[in-house]
Amino acid sequence: MQLTLHDTMTRRTRPFEPLEAERVTMYVCGPTVYNYAHIGNARPAVVFDVLYRVLEVLYPRVIYARNITDVDDKINKAALEEGVPIGVIAARYTRAYHEDMAALGVRPPVVEPRVTDHIPQIIAMIEKLVERGHAYEAEGHVLFHVPSFPGYGRLSGRNRDEMIAGARVEVAPYKRDPADFVLWKPSTPELPGWDSPWGRGRPGWHIECSTMAEQHLGETIDIHGGGQDLIFPHHENEIAQSTCAHAGREYVRYWVHNGFLKIEHEKMSKSLGNVRLVHDLLREVPGETIRLALLLAHYRKPLDWTGDLLAQAGQTLDRLYGALRRAADVEPERPDAPPEAVLGPLLDDLNTPRALAELLQLAKEVNTANSDERIAVAAGRLRAGADLLGLLAASPDAWFGRTADSDIDVERIEQLIAARAEARARRDFAEADRIRDELARMGIVLEDGRDGTTWRRAR
Repeated sequence: MQLTLHDTMTRRTRPFEPLEAERVTMYVCGPTVYNYAHIGNARPAVVFDVLYRVLEVLYPRVIYARNITDVDDKINKAALEEGVPIGVIAARYTRAYHEDMAALGVRPPVVEPRVTDHIPQIIAMIEKLVERGHAYEAEGHVLFHVPSFPGYGRLSGRNRDEMIAGARVEVAPYKRDPADFVLWKPSTPELPGWDSPWGRGRPGWHIECSTMAEQHLGETIDIHGGGQDLIFPHHENEIAQSTCAHAGREYVRYWVHNGFLKIEHEKMSKSLGNVRLVHDLLREVPGETIRLALLLAHYRKPLDWTGDLLAQAGQTLDRLYGALRRAADVEPERPDAPPEAVLGPLLDDLNTPRALAELLQLAKEVNTANSDERIAVAAGRLRAGADLLGLLAASPDAWFGRTADSDIDVERIEQLIAARAEARARRDFAEADRIRDELARMGIVLEDGRDGTTWRRAR
């Protein structure tokens, strides 16, 4: 089985070959914990969780690191406004991030490094860059000198004018070159800071990831992931720092980036008032619905977040859980390996739309199986395929809201559905409609398909 991934650096989809045959390393840029995660933050978390699951099928050892940025100007601002240390803000929103991602079925990474735990290592990497002539001190700052790295701009494909324009916000008189970027900056007394050879200060954003990736995964890592918005300047700067700090050694073998997310055809932004927080969405729909919605488009494509998208995800899950409900009285027979029908599309550059189509086909096999033995096999394949996508983790009863103390009379519902089927068979459509209306008054929605009728609780 061969995994292929689209590599942003080479701009082509190519077979994945790790540096070591039985060990894969993956680093994904995690959250800056100053507020609740929005749906754009959730997309890479879900996408790379799926990739993590696929890699674990293929390789005996996968080391997945996703960092926490717990010192940042936005965190500093929030801490000053509340009159608390930055650790209070960071702890609050780290906890919220973990809770939200868990609700989306995102598993914890193997390693979750935090910036504040790596200050000595960050300082050491900066010192190395200064010693090698790639960085310089100026007015309490330490800056990376971009012209010292000829390969700068290769990842993003930007020319020098574009790069300077992109760095314009950081242009300062002490820079040797307008494109130079900050590795270390001074801290005023009210801001957090650490002692360093250049005075009390704090690290720049880009050097943090370079250092944490090196510390936990090595000088060369197999996969580095994140959103497209990080390609420039963040990942471009990481390449420059790490390559120069490691005497020219390749930093990343495969760069993988997910596409942008829009809200109702518009860019998500505070100014438009359309930021969608996962924390808020979870009050409206199950986390699994949000997860599936994020997987309905190919990860490299733009994703337009709409009410229709959530409705489509919910209906798809109803169909999948509906099939499992038919298998409720048999023990699923788990296959030794995930079904190739679902794994195959995921090996093809994480083609989740195709994988989901195959999952629905497996659900159809459950619905059309004509013996308990065949139902058990089909349900086991459905569960195993869903595991790759992080779906169907709940029981059908839990999904449809039918717990032990539920006020829904399941037996009565099934009797009415059977009676409706009989009415339709004898072409008594008036009676069939009456039964449907009765079920609707009970809060039950029917969905007729080629494989029969399924029901769900109205939401």
